[in-house]
Amino acid sequence: MVNLELYKIFFTVARCGSLTKAAEELYISQPAVSQAIKTLEAQLGTPLFTRMHKGMQLTPQGGELIIKDVEKSLKLLSGVETKLAELRESATGTLRIGASESIFQYILSGKIVEYHNIYPQVKIELVSDVSPRIVELLRSGHCDIGFLNLPVVDSEGIQLSEPIMQLNDVFVVGKRFQFLCGRELRVAELGQYPLLLMERNTVARSSFENFCLYNGVNLVPSVEVDSWDFMKRLVTYGMGVGCIPREYALRRLADGELFELNVQPGLPARSVGMALPDNANLPYALRAFTNLFN
Repeated sequence: MVNLELYKIFFTVARCGSLTKAAEELYISQPAVSQAIKTLEAQLGTPLFTRMHKGMQLTPQGGELIIKDVEKSLKLLSGVETKLAELRESATGTLRIGASESIFQYILSGKIVEYHNIYPQVKIELVSDVSPRIVELLRSGHCDIGFLNLPVVDSEGIQLSEPIMQLNDVFVVGKRFQFLCGRELRVAELGQYPLLLMERNTVARSSFENFCLYNGVNLVPSVEVDSWDFMKRLVTYGMGVGCIPREYALRRLADGELFELNVQPGLPARSVGMALPDNANLPYALRAFTNLFN
């Protein structure tokens, strides 16, 4: 096995031309330097230096033959160490962020812009997919950080943080069904009207179905959609009653395009969490991004 420390000592002696000066520069004793040179010469099977009265001189058939290659190799290794130090102490490289399209749009967009303004040299890759798929990408090392709709069914291989945002699912209507506002509705009453829900195999849909099961009602959607924006558009156009996180509909609620119904009991709150791969290396670029959520 190559002992890099021996080559570092060899190169220092060659550059200084003296065991004593090399020892001072390396902060080790002169006998330790001398022993290191003897050990390397024994490993290579050839003398590397001629011991002169005024110092150390490289041998033509030993030290002079390898000195340039040793210098080149040590510089290369020094560059590697510098790059790793930069990863620990400055924001460089690529940051791969995984989340659903909705989380990117409603929760992360502002943070990503803020991060880019602070660290423009970091390349940001956005991986948009559903939460279960983001978990798989974290496990396989294809994402550096993920933002997930909680709860996560299988969290093996990832580290989940505290929730970064709470989501409050509410029932909303457009002007066509505005007459339902201003009074308290029981959950079962919603079955009298067209219902718009997210498609199956989403956390939002599972949460809604568990809520219905707990309250002993069976609400079947008239329309299933694959995005919150599409749901808001259809509800605004009068397609029926939509179930959506209030946080995702604030603008339309404020503009009077959507109206929140008073449905009792209310749906339980959900949340969005931040996740990292287990035993993840946290370079500065990644740590700097996670710090935006503290």
